[in-house]
Parts: sequence; C-alpha cells; structure tokens
Amino acid sequence: MKPKAIFAAAEKAIADAYGENTKALLAEKLDFLPAYYTEDVMLDGGAHPELEEVEYIFSTWGMPAPDEAQVASLFPKLKAIFYAAGTVQAFARPFLARGIKIFSAWGANAVPVAEVTVAEIVLANKGCFRTMHRGGSPKWTEHNAARPHPGNFDTDVGIIGAGMIGSMVIEKLRDYRLNVKVFDPFLSEERAAALGAEKLEDLTELFAQCHVISNHLANNPQTVGMIDRRCFERMEDNAVFINTGRGQQIVEADMIAALKEKPGRTAILDVTWPEPPAPGSELYTMNNVILTPHNAGSIGREVARMGEYMCAEFEAYFSGGPTKYEVTEEMLKTMA
Repeated sequence: MKPKAIFAAAEKAIADAYGENTKALLAEKLDFLPAYYTEDVMLDGGAHPELEEVEYIFSTWGMPAPDEAQVASLFPKLKAIFYAAGTVQAFARPFLARGIKIFSAWGANAVPVAEVTVAEIVLANKGCFRTMHRGGSPKWTEHNAARPHPGNFDTDVGIIGAGMIGSMVIEKLRDYRLNVKVFDPFLSEERAAALGAEKLEDLTELFAQCHVISNHLANNPQTVGMIDRRCFERMEDNAVFINTGRGQQIVEADMIAALKEKPGRTAILDVTWPEPPAPGSELYTMNNVILTPHNAGSIGREVARMGEYMCAEFEAYFSGGPTKYEVTEEMLKTMA
C-alpha cells in the first residue's frame, strides 16, 4: 500500500511547479488525495480526517502556515514536506517543532537569481543602466564624453551575503576578470578563499571599495535595516547597488537620499519593502532607479525546475539515500 500524500497550494501553483512527468514519478510511490489543500481549505476550522494518514506534503508558493497545535491535530503521521519554492520562513517552524522534515528547492530557485544578478553586474560595470535611453534626453553624448564606468576588467565587485545565491553569483563571476569582495559574518576565511573572494569585515568598506554592490543577505530580524545611510553615503559617485535579496534589509529613505545626493549612483531593485513600493514613492520617478517586479527568482518554465528538484529529493529520502536540501531550525537563523 502506497503512503498517502497531498499537494498543499492552489491548483495552478502546483501545476506550474510539478509538471506531468514529475507528478507521474511521484505517483509511482505515493497515493495522492485528489484535493488541493490551500490555506482556506486546510485551516477552515473543520475536521479533516482524510489528512490523518498523510505522510508527505508537496507544496510551492502558497503553502498553508498552520500553528503547532494545528499541525499536531491535522497531521499526526506527517513525515516530511517537499517545498518547490525558496524560503520556508513563513511556515517551517511549527512543522520542525513536531519533528517533521522540510526540504526546499532553494537550490533550484537560486539558479535564476544568480543568473540575473551576474547579468546585471556585467551590464552595470559597462554603465548600461546609467546611460540607457528611457525617454527624455538621449544620453549618448554624455556617455561618450565622460565614460565614467570601469568595465569588466580588474573591477571591484561587492557581494553581501555568501549563502546559496551569493556563493553561486561569486562562482559564476569567475568567468570574468573581476575582483570579488564579500561581506558575510558567517563566512570563514577558508570558504572565502575557496570561492576566490576577499572577505571584508566591515560592510561600509564594501560599499566604499566596490563599483557594484549586490545584496544577498539572509532574511531574518537581524538583517532588517542593515543596509543604511552608513553604507550608501560611501558609494562611489557612479556606483551601482543591486538588490535581488529582500527589501526589508534596506533603509529606503537613506538609499533615496544617497541617490539624490549623487545622481550618478544607480539602484537596481528587484525587491522593495513594501512590495511593490507604496503609491507616491519616489522610487517610481527617480531617473537613477530601475525597478523590476520581483522576477529574478523562478518564473515561467523555470518554476518546473523546482518541482523536479523536490521529486529527486523525495526519491533520495524515500530510498534512504543522502539528501541535499533539508532545512533545519538552525539554518533558519541565517538563510533567506
């Protein structure tokens, strides 16, 4: 008899993350209940005796977030959750407290974020974002007269946070002749050396020394507001700040003030706080700010890669083999 399993998210989200081939592979070993368990269904206050035999949950964005008492009541036999998305911060702790294992496709979601970030770093070093024509007066003459941007040879690039995404960015930058510097209190000197990066102990020095600075800090209470005036005021006149991490880590008013003080500085923001920016935010109208709608992570066909990662992770777990992407409570202190 196959173990019971459910998909816990909206049907469309599940379909995007778990392709038909992936579902077929899972169905060879698991008996899935027919319903899709969104938060409204799972946590409607009613009895759900059908969930009492469930041993595995497969989910993605939209995973319900029961409290510990609800977890104990709904899922007395639950062994593991396989989450085809990135961060599990919103729901993980009550499950982990009950001894339920959680596996996340953060490794898969890191791939497109790292790819986008590297592309933006390369373009930023060429001055593309500062000089691109976006309406108004053409900047061709200004660009050719001054050429204030260093290019991608022997240029200092700063990475904030060397977790999965930050490390992947550093590794991908090896294809370029760049001097990568990194700030991460949890990064050892040995690991930094293995990545080919110079570790800096002072975050403000990273902003002072690097032409492009890219944020990949873990998203937790300790990092909220960590990137503030002390950092932004030390940026070079034509430096570029990239944020594909989290908006809460930035003191927005301090960043805006620094961008106004030296309009040659540029911010490329895939994330903000709030998200999207509040109506009337100056970020919408500043010439040296480029906003993208949180699309550095998995989108379109990329989403299915996360389901494939979780299918492979389940296969490894179910067969008793080594897994790659288990998330522990200790890891939640430092991961996004």
